Amino acid sequence: MMKAAYLCAGLAMLATPAFAKDAKKPMPRSEFLQKVVDCRAITDATQRLACYDAEVARLDEAAAKNEVYMVDKQQVQKTRRTLFGLPLPNLGLFGGGDDDDNKENQIAELESTVKSASYNGEGWIITIAEGSTWQQMDFSPLALSPKPGMPVVIKRAALGTYKMSVRKQPGIKVKRIY
Repeated sequence: MMKAAYLCAGLAMLATPAFAKDAKKPMPRSEFLQKVVDCRAITDATQRLACYDAEVARLDEAAAKNEVYMVDKQQVQKTRRTLFGLPLPNLGLFGGGDDDDNKENQIAELESTVKSASYNGEGWIITIAEGSTWQQMDFSPLALSPKPGMPVVIKRAALGTYKMSVRKQPGIKVKRIY
């Protein structure tokens, strides 16, 4: 019974629509998942269980060898947050690129807090809690200097640019540098 619970949980992670490039068109199934799913067609219960056991063992072995990865929707969302602001190709899983097929998977804004900030004479360099570092690209002043713990909102702007608002101040134009 416990194997069935693990199997269902694993299949749910593999089959989640979070992996779809387009929500209407899921990505092709991996060979590992397809073989597990094919076991459902076996009518004899003993043979079906033997098929499940064999294919789940094969899937587990492949995962242990890093030949296949299983991620759930929360892991995808967390990864998208850490990739926010980086120019990426469309990977299907985590987003990237600005193509129309990927708009619904993109994060429009990121809310975080300041981890550290410094002023280099030309603008602010701000690292946020997720670990990404952003450089100010305009000369807009900030009334309050960014300090660790202050709330930050970074939003996508026009033409692939980004605006950062520190503690609800007017936004400054930024680009991700790390």
